[in-house]
Amino acid sequence: MNVSTLDIGIIVGYLVAIIALGIIVGFRKNTTTSQLFLSGRSMTWPVIGISLFCANISSIHLVGLAAGGFGDGMPVGNFEWGASFCLIILGLVFAPFYFRSKLSTLPEYVERRYSPTTRTILGIIFILSALLVHIGISLYAGAELMEKFFGIDVITAIVLMAGLSAVYTVLGGLRAVMITNVVQVVILLAGAITLTYLAWQALGEQKGITTYAELKNAVSSLSAEKGENISPTVLQGIWNENGELNKYSWLCVLVGYPILGIWYWCTDQTIVQNVLAAKTEKDGRDGAIFGGFLKILPVFCMVLPGMMAYVLYRDEIGSEKNDTLMVLMEKLLQPGFLGLFAAGLLAALMSTVAAALNSIATLASTDVLKRLRPDTPDKTLVWFGRIAAIVVVLLAMAWSTQGGKFPSIFDAINQIPMMFAPAITTIFLGGVFWKRGTKQAAIATMVFNIVVGVLYMMAVLVDNPIFTETQWVADFVSIPFMLVGGIFFGLCLITYIVTSLATPAPAEANIKGLVWDSPLAFLKEGKITGITDPRVMALILLIIMAVLYYIM
Repeated sequence: MNVSTLDIGIIVGYLVAIIALGIIVGFRKNTTTSQLFLSGRSMTWPVIGISLFCANISSIHLVGLAAGGFGDGMPVGNFEWGASFCLIILGLVFAPFYFRSKLSTLPEYVERRYSPTTRTILGIIFILSALLVHIGISLYAGAELMEKFFGIDVITAIVLMAGLSAVYTVLGGLRAVMITNVVQVVILLAGAITLTYLAWQALGEQKGITTYAELKNAVSSLSAEKGENISPTVLQGIWNENGELNKYSWLCVLVGYPILGIWYWCTDQTIVQNVLAAKTEKDGRDGAIFGGFLKILPVFCMVLPGMMAYVLYRDEIGSEKNDTLMVLMEKLLQPGFLGLFAAGLLAALMSTVAAALNSIATLASTDVLKRLRPDTPDKTLVWFGRIAAIVVVLLAMAWSTQGGKFPSIFDAINQIPMMFAPAITTIFLGGVFWKRGTKQAAIATMVFNIVVGVLYMMAVLVDNPIFTETQWVADFVSIPFMLVGGIFFGLCLITYIVTSLATPAPAEANIKGLVWDSPLAFLKEGKITGITDPRVMALILLIIMAVLYYIM
């Protein structure tokens, strides 16, 4: 791709400015752990909502959602709109416990609810998930992007992106991450919306398409002509024309997404640390709901352009659907705008990596060093966290070079969590809703999921006759990964319930304030204070989502 001097200048200028901003707003000579890892618990709801949105939008999502819109159609949008429902759960169900407990990390919650051993296992899982998914695969996606745009080889691009993200994260901490996110999300959305507008204009000029109904008809016609399975609607049927399960059918989404979504949006340290940094409990809850409103946008400015590209450039993109975004940029953006959107892509990548690095620094300091040496001074904890972040980013750089072994980037970020997400979702839901859940059940559930999850990933990735020539294994691997998540969740739930009933119940005093008194207690707590009440805002969001699903 030809990149003008103006575009390069915009990109370089942006990188310098955003790193400088992060260091200026976040760096303090005598930084405390609260300031570095949780921004001094000073964030208000708009910043929290934007940071939740931006921590999730990386180059993976920009490339993946456009590619998904091109290769699968609108059902990919369920990954974005499903997040709105999960953020409602975060704001109403989990955030009150997290904030009132003054947690620094989520493993602290499971220690209080279950046991120190549970906290240790969960802390290790969180660090590994951040390394493997949030940082490793993000760096690979960004490197692929840099290679296609600027001709930089993948290894060099990985080193460059990791280094830039680490600088302002290690020096500035969560405050730097959250404040720069506000700037970056503006650039990101401006670029995505501009590209969507230009793609829509091109549809009218080149294909005579001026309405969404006409676009859906064009997608259906072209898909049938090419013998492909592209759905123009959000809710896709269970079976395709060949009698195979659609991997993004309404059934797969209904069964599998809540498991991934609750793990990611309600229990993952990288995401929830934004809520832990809230100034007040209401800021934390409102910020989560606000993030749910923001998650409506990517379907229109990230998935929809992919579907438009299918009509505009189907033959040019061909089977290389991961090139969808780059083709749109090359065809539609003028010099200057191309640099702006490239800066937005880099912003998205750096946001995800930076948020993950900060969560690792927090976990390493709070869940490792401070537990081993409770009297460790704040200054030592801060530096230990920074060193841990540097070590992990180096490991993630090595892992990121393996990203090409997955069928697609979008599959990778959703299949890898199957090794642990069902168990974590189980123990957190059981933890807040069922007083009978025990520490033995939490440990057994996590160990069980890790064992079967690792075996599943080996069957997916390892080219070995044990997996490839064993029929039932091959049949299981062929099941859409969203349904696999549902199967694992069901097994984890059985493990959790049976083990809990077979072991002594926790003492009431030990779990007081950590479990809701009844399943609907989170809706009944306190009087509704008006339209700004989180419960009212959640209801408004649910109504909007219902209308959108009906229309789309």
